[in-house]
Amino acid sequence: MDFSVFQKIFLDMGFVHLTFGNIIMWGIALTFIVLAITKNYEPLLLIPIGFGMFIVNLPLTDLMVEGGLLWVPYHYAIDHFDLIPPIIFMGIGAMTDFGPVIANPKMLLLGAGAQFGVYVTFFGALLFGFTMPEAAAIGIIGGADGPTTIFLTSKLAPHLLGATAVAAYSYMAMVPIIQPPIMKALTSKEERKIKMKQLRTVSKIEKIGFPLVATLIICLLIPAAAPLVGMMMVGNLFKESGVVERLSNTAQNELINIVTIFLGLCIGATMPAEVFLKPSSLFIFCLGLVAFSFSTAAGLLLAKFMNLFLKDKINPLIGAAGVSAVPMAARVAQVVAREEDKRNFILMHAMGPNVAGTIGTVSAAGLFLTMLAG
Repeated sequence: MDFSVFQKIFLDMGFVHLTFGNIIMWGIALTFIVLAITKNYEPLLLIPIGFGMFIVNLPLTDLMVEGGLLWVPYHYAIDHFDLIPPIIFMGIGAMTDFGPVIANPKMLLLGAGAQFGVYVTFFGALLFGFTMPEAAAIGIIGGADGPTTIFLTSKLAPHLLGATAVAAYSYMAMVPIIQPPIMKALTSKEERKIKMKQLRTVSKIEKIGFPLVATLIICLLIPAAAPLVGMMMVGNLFKESGVVERLSNTAQNELINIVTIFLGLCIGATMPAEVFLKPSSLFIFCLGLVAFSFSTAAGLLLAKFMNLFLKDKINPLIGAAGVSAVPMAARVAQVVAREEDKRNFILMHAMGPNVAGTIGTVSAAGLFLTMLAG
């Protein structure tokens, strides 16, 4: 009897090739999935990322080898042609109301100020021995914008894509955990109780003109930001024009949902144990936390500084919403404000720096691309 056939069948079983690293990654993947389901932390992202991480750490599945099921969308839609991040930005634009920014343009300053953590971490990563392209990919995590992080990393440091993307989406999901302690440490109870005047009504003409003007200015200043800015603004134009409801609905729903599924699975699948469980990857994860924390603090402190010169004071909590985790960061600002005064409603004010932060992070990514893309 030829036992070689049975031997081959046995050796082709996945459990024979299991490593301790695989088991650790299963634990991390399941943590993502549990947090998404039980805590509602960015479930649309963490569930597919967690499952992608889980399945790629099953030995011999070959999903990410050339021609594999997840390698195809990853290679052609993320790594090679950068299609998925701009498409996601189209959906984000179609779901975004830029009214709070138009009504109070000062919020653009808070969105820009909250990018401080991006640049601090960029220089910090250089000090720790990362190359300039790697440092830029790590620093952009501070913007808490997953698609922008993926877009920039795929162009400057594709070998870090899994670590930076997972870090960015993780910190986006953990905004309700990370931000409140920083908010409370840097503000007084009196500051958190500040009530802001109701925003003025923004006209339809202003809302239609904003995506056109914003695209014109940003793309003339930073042409490299055009793929993300252009798609975000055309999505917003779909929404605000009021005459292409089908396109707006598709961008907000079917299209962004489809690409989010593949994005999450593919990003999770870039994290096999041998890649993620390395000191450099874990260090990137820690640097991402530093970047996000500095961005939160910078937005708060800038709001406090602006209050020195403003007659109508800003609740500094909205400065923390300058990170571009839309709309989670704005909601967290509202929750912390209501802890001090249940009648204080700052959500719409916080949405101003929140969406401005998205523009700021995209602009920072475009600047890095202009400086460093070879």
